[in-house]
Amino acid sequence: MTAAPAEDLIKQWEREQARLRQQVVEEDTEDWQKEPDFSGLERVGGVDLSFIKGDDVNACAQLVVLSYPDLKLLYEDSQMVTLTAPYIAGFLAFRETPFLVEALQQLEKNQPTLLPQVVFVDGNGLFHYREFGLACHLGVFSGLPCVGVAKNLLQVQGVCKNEEHRSQIAALQKGGDSFPLTAASGKVLGKALRSSDKSSKPVYVSVGHKISLDTAVRLTYSCCRYRVPEPIRQADCHSREYLRTHFPAAGTGIKE
Repeated sequence: MTAAPAEDLIKQWEREQARLRQQVVEEDTEDWQKEPDFSGLERVGGVDLSFIKGDDVNACAQLVVLSYPDLKLLYEDSQMVTLTAPYIAGFLAFRETPFLVEALQQLEKNQPTLLPQVVFVDGNGLFHYREFGLACHLGVFSGLPCVGVAKNLLQVQGVCKNEEHRSQIAALQKGGDSFPLTAASGKVLGKALRSSDKSSKPVYVSVGHKISLDTAVRLTYSCCRYRVPEPIRQADCHSREYLRTHFPAAGTGIKE
């Protein structure tokens, strides 16, 4: 009996993730990453996709670039895109990455001085079933340092939302406090970060590409005015506003 098309696709994507995983750089590669105050970092990017309510195919692909450290908007681009790849859990990047890479390439072509030096991704990096989430995918294909920041815990590789996890969250006393997300193998895949004094609910930070985990956590905290780092928050706000303006009757609200 031949495998169903979806099964064939999953196997193909698993092989592709395994191949690309070998290209991920899990250490600091830029001079600014080694500075206590990130001296030399001037532009931080954020990407996101927002969907028309009830429609999981048509979406607004959003890129924003903010100044650092004051986090003022320097550039924003909103593009309606049609996602052709199916949604399969663990393979979100195959749906979204091509449009996000294209947005970065267009910026580099048209206004290269505004290209971000690091990109924040609304999703996971190494904290993933096969250690190759959306932030890794975008990093490898764009060549830029990337940080994955997820709002919800992906229960994977032995990390789960159990009593121990809840007690670790409760022990985060102030903004900047964090604890490691350790797989059953003993490898640290990311960190839970209390990103604001005002929010006791953490975000989950992991390496995407060309940055160490400790630097990714420190940078994420420095970009937070609220719970979600400003580049991701601004990308989300702009994409939703674009949909509200251009599709007022449809509404927004579906997020992957």
